[in-house]
Amino acid sequence: MTRNLTTGPPARLILLFAVPLLIGNLFQQMYQFADAIVVGRILGVDALGAVGSTGGLAFLLLGFSWGLTNGFAIPTARAFGAGDLAGVRRSVAAGAVLSVGFALLITVTAVPASRALLVAMQTPPELLSDATTFIAVTFMGTGATVAFNFLAASIRALGDSRTPLLFLALACTLNVALSVTFVGGLGLGVAGAALATITAQLASVLACLALVRRRMPLLRLSRDDWRVRRADLREPLRIGFPMGFQMSIIAIGTLVLQYAVNGLGAASVAAFAAAARVDGLAVAPLSSFGIALATFVAQNRGARAWTRIRQGVLRTCAVSSGFAVVIGVVNVVWGPSIVRLFLASDDRDAPEVVALAHTFLSVNGRLYIALALLFALRNALQGMGRSAVPTLAGVMELVLRVAAAVLLVDRLGFLGACLAAPLAWFGALVPLTVAWGRERRRLAARPDGPLPLPDGPVALPDDVRVHVGEEVLVT
Repeated sequence: MTRNLTTGPPARLILLFAVPLLIGNLFQQMYQFADAIVVGRILGVDALGAVGSTGGLAFLLLGFSWGLTNGFAIPTARAFGAGDLAGVRRSVAAGAVLSVGFALLITVTAVPASRALLVAMQTPPELLSDATTFIAVTFMGTGATVAFNFLAASIRALGDSRTPLLFLALACTLNVALSVTFVGGLGLGVAGAALATITAQLASVLACLALVRRRMPLLRLSRDDWRVRRADLREPLRIGFPMGFQMSIIAIGTLVLQYAVNGLGAASVAAFAAAARVDGLAVAPLSSFGIALATFVAQNRGARAWTRIRQGVLRTCAVSSGFAVVIGVVNVVWGPSIVRLFLASDDRDAPEVVALAHTFLSVNGRLYIALALLFALRNALQGMGRSAVPTLAGVMELVLRVAAAVLLVDRLGFLGACLAAPLAWFGALVPLTVAWGRERRRLAARPDGPLPLPDGPVALPDDVRVHVGEEVLVT
């Protein structure tokens, strides 16, 4: 079901749109959460550490695909908000072509290089074999991951955040069942955990395609729609590539930090892996509000509803900050109990792993408000088609994460690694806050107006064609 976000109370629309996104995001995080629990409890701390040591590397390439495909959907949302249905189909076709090309590129280059990359990251020798297996299998499934991310982003661009939720729920449930079967029942080890995730994502892709074919005519592409020209690729690339690059910049910082943590020993690597899984689950609501806001802003930009954009961003910041406080309290108070889910009760390293992971969750949990504002402002700017400042913010995140890895981990040990993310959030928030303040003033000075029409002559009912800038004057 499509939803027009250009009419109705902004706060209510964003919240209703974000709730399915939030639940879906939680299911998305459950992929990794379930893998870690199954691996940690069945195969032990070393296997958990091996899976966790690949997190930064997976985020580097697959995180790029997530940002890229969400960027491809921004022109789709804008065309939908403007009522340009042909533009919606052209945008989806262009994004699909680009997504296929990117998935092939990652698969061909990343799988053969998996072990070399892990060696370069100083992955502990006792973890290297399992880590290589897990990440190589994960990269083999890049096509399924990219396909689902693109389909979900395209459906959300039309205002439907419920359909991706249904398929994520299906995939998560299947993933948990397959993880237990492949790892515990069939004895496939860490490869089974990765294979379970790929199989579940592929199932969700097929379900998505079936639904589009039956119930979403706006996304059914004709032969003419598939005749993608170079000009059709330019706009999704202009927005999508910087968004993907921002995620890669953040991932590089995470990769450097993982490198530093690897030098602290297997217990620290396992603690970092478990805490990162819990942290990913905790920040899912904040990320969901950001994604919802990007779609809201893009649709209303297409409708030239500047006042609604300002209202939507302000109210999203307030609601997301409230969620950040609640989530932070949960992390600080119940963090140790959650981390114990990943560990066998008789594992001799369990107490050390739990203590280290709780330090990570306590530091991050107290500062989630900064992350909530970062998600909101970054997505608002991206929804407006502004990519330069979010990219700059990503560079600042990279610099501060690397600085923490180089300077703080050496001096403070695991605590230094825990401080890296909050330092990066505050650093990135500075340019985003300045840029949004400037954008908000520009929007306040622009009167809300009628929908823009395409460039060039426009046929009017009386055949009068008077085209001036973005407006068509009827005489």
